[in-house]
Amino acid sequence: MYPADFEYYRAGSVREAIDLLSTHEGAELLAGGHGLFPLMKTREHTPSALVDIGRVDGLTGVDVQAGTVSVGALTTHADLAASESLRDTAAALADAAGELGDLQVRNGGTIGGNIAHADPRSDPPAALLALGGAVHVEGPDGERTIDVDDFFAGAFETALADGELVTSFSIPAHGDGAVSAYVRYRNPLSGYALVGVGVSLHVDDDRVQSARVAATGVLDAPFRLDAVEAALDGSPLDTDAVSDAAAQAAAGIDAGDVQSDVQASGEYRLGVLPTYTERALDAAIERLGG
Repeated sequence: MYPADFEYYRAGSVREAIDLLSTHEGAELLAGGHGLFPLMKTREHTPSALVDIGRVDGLTGVDVQAGTVSVGALTTHADLAASESLRDTAAALADAAGELGDLQVRNGGTIGGNIAHADPRSDPPAALLALGGAVHVEGPDGERTIDVDDFFAGAFETALADGELVTSFSIPAHGDGAVSAYVRYRNPLSGYALVGVGVSLHVDDDRVQSARVAATGVLDAPFRLDAVEAALDGSPLDTDAVSDAAAQAAAGIDAGDVQSDVQASGEYRLGVLPTYTERALDAAIERLGG
């Protein structure tokens, strides 16, 4: 199918993009376009105009300073996956970027566009939710920061206000005893995650001091696995303790809220969630020994 007619504008700066969005009612941002274009072709989305920010300067790269990892919103998934500094300081995001889509999507798609699109099957949102930190945005009323825990509001819904765009992310860098990982069960048809789990742990004296665990592909938005985090708190890093914590992955989830489609039922997704939670925990713990 072909998209409906639309106007096209290329923004030279963040401020110009914001002004264009304000000027043209029904306009949408274009970064990589890998989430937007398929919806336009099926006419699920019919924007009146596209505001292309793909060439705006200053929105790319990974920078690590003073215990914080800063990631520009236009950084491609391929660049994130290849970044040694990201693997050293926020490995779960590098893992997720390397899993996402195919080679073409990873080379063209951007982390900011992915997060703003908020597809409930996408990989990076769960990794970012596990890592914690903040999303930095700019709009008609200026700049603001949104805690990543408050960013995802539902399927294709976020805390972004009209006319706002994501400019960067800030993530706590791994310090001593901190480690993270992301693993997923790939949908062989679509390439999206049937189930994906991100884990971030802080370990001291072979015990978990704090844990953040998040899942994607299960509900209409990525979410924290509170029961797993509680079970991990203060637990030793032995096989039984990790397995027992992972077994709590489906606790408190209403089966009626779980995504179900022709690829996998909600019951199946809940059934494999503990398995992939344990695999993510094992992957993170293995890195402690590296």
